[in-house]
Amino acid sequence: MDARAGAVEALKTDPEAVSIRRSLEVYYGDPAREAAMDAFYARFARPGDLVFDIGAHVGDRVGSFRRLGARVIAVEPQPPCTRALRAIYSGDREVTVVEAVCGAEAGRVSFNVNSANPTISTVSPHFIRAADGAAGWEEERWDARIDVASTTLDELIAEYGVPAFVKIDVEGYEDEVLAGLGRPLPALSFEFTTIERAVAQRCLRRLTALGFQAFNLAVGDTMALASPQWMAAPRMAAYLRSLPYEVNSGDVYCLSRTRNPR
Repeated sequence: MDARAGAVEALKTDPEAVSIRRSLEVYYGDPAREAAMDAFYARFARPGDLVFDIGAHVGDRVGSFRRLGARVIAVEPQPPCTRALRAIYSGDREVTVVEAVCGAEAGRVSFNVNSANPTISTVSPHFIRAADGAAGWEEERWDARIDVASTTLDELIAEYGVPAFVKIDVEGYEDEVLAGLGRPLPALSFEFTTIERAVAQRCLRRLTALGFQAFNLAVGDTMALASPQWMAAPRMAAYLRSLPYEVNSGDVYCLSRTRNPR
């Protein structure tokens, strides 16, 4: 067992990590899933690249980016998750953990915690209202709030450099993350949900204004692009509107003029 796997196993039995135990069990220890993830992200992250993981949770994507040879800035506001990230990637100088929300402005924000399912904790009150009574979301409760630091993509770029790829997964707050970006980047992804499609549409408009030109998507956790062809923003907007509600979520992948699809 390597050091990272050992750290994960230790966290699973740690009483202070009980809230993220299910995430550790789901996101670590599946070699087939890790191989599929690496093959998928290899089109975006190369050895020596800098990657931002915004909403890193317990760091399974961090692990993939590291296996691909990228340096990673992992941004995550939840203390149990940042504690896990620091334990799992202890001693890895190519992983930097930033305990903060990423949004439109720097400062402090109120963060809504779903204690039973922390992977969908969020800053966004709109996301919580959209989930209220929605099919498949009936049991979800955001039962605590914590005060957390907020940074922006532009501030992260100023401190750490220009990333080759940014992964954004922040439960309905993706448009606010992109509001804090003032320049095009080679590539990024943002999560969408079918309970809040308007957030994805705002993200597309923002990215188009920044100079992103080619778009694709992956449904759920499939680690596969849904279309063989990259598309312009209007077609992607229509595609997102047409998705059945049952799709629930996925990620939109976006390329600027500075990088061609691979």
